[in-house]
Amino acid sequence: MTQKSKITEKILVTGGAGFIGSHVIDRLMENGNEVVVFDNLSSGNIGFIRHHLDKPNFTFIKGDLLKQDEIEAACDGIDIVYHVAANPDVRLGAVDTHVHLEQNIMATYNLLEAMRKKNVHNIAFTSTSTVYGEASIIPTPEDYGPLIPISLYGASKLSCEALITSYSHTFDMRSWIFRFANIIGDRGTHGIIVDFIWKLKDDPKHLEILGDGRQSKSYLHVTDCVDAILFAVSHSNDAVNIFNIGSEDTISSTRIGEIVVEEMGLEDVRFSYTGGHRGWKGDVPKMLLLIEKMKLLGWKPSYTSERSVRETASTLVRSSS
Repeated sequence: MTQKSKITEKILVTGGAGFIGSHVIDRLMENGNEVVVFDNLSSGNIGFIRHHLDKPNFTFIKGDLLKQDEIEAACDGIDIVYHVAANPDVRLGAVDTHVHLEQNIMATYNLLEAMRKKNVHNIAFTSTSTVYGEASIIPTPEDYGPLIPISLYGASKLSCEALITSYSHTFDMRSWIFRFANIIGDRGTHGIIVDFIWKLKDDPKHLEILGDGRQSKSYLHVTDCVDAILFAVSHSNDAVNIFNIGSEDTISSTRIGEIVVEEMGLEDVRFSYTGGHRGWKGDVPKMLLLIEKMKLLGWKPSYTSERSVRETASTLVRSSS
């Protein structure tokens, strides 16, 4: 059986009711897979997957990754796990130092243990560019090192990567690890665009931007992101496969503010800045990933950072009206 045929069988998606997870599910369902979603709905939204609930090849399990028996039961008969569940709020780690340890690291360990016990041998994991910390090489390649994350979120994702790669080698699993740029799009619930929209709804004449507004980062639309994930899983089969996923350009925080203002139809908006070159503790001011590995595999993004931001802002403005 080829790896490509394996992923058309029975698939478990953790965090499948969340932003990225629900888009992964849409694509897996389009491809005719049998899909099992495991989500505690702490940050997910059942509305994102409601259109699948009555389909015969779809199962939703409201479960907690911190409860070993629940995730073990969900792993019965699974061919591959798309592990998307996590607490994605980078800023939260500076306030609650326990949240990423529990919801990212311990959740991933429990999943890997369940996979080991249930003989599930394939896992695709959504990691993050924040594992690189403040990289001195930009665009940053996958073999950049040493990896020195500056946020507890980045540290937790790097810990998850280490657990996954060690389980892959120790227990004959196969893994795909995806280090994302900023992924944005329909159903997004947090991040700079969401923050700007709500700030401008509260005060249509003033937008406060964290830092100096010159933070420059890569943004990628979620449809491109999902394309990349499924393409890599279908076209690579090493024991451990690590790929950067992002656009090939960057956009500044100030420019994102300008686009949001335009999409909201506002005029004469005054921008103010909190100061400093980073927006918050753990913020990486400059981020651009080298995606040559994905391009050599045969995938390249169709969205630029600006197009990703523009389409996301337009969609989220309409949905929040």
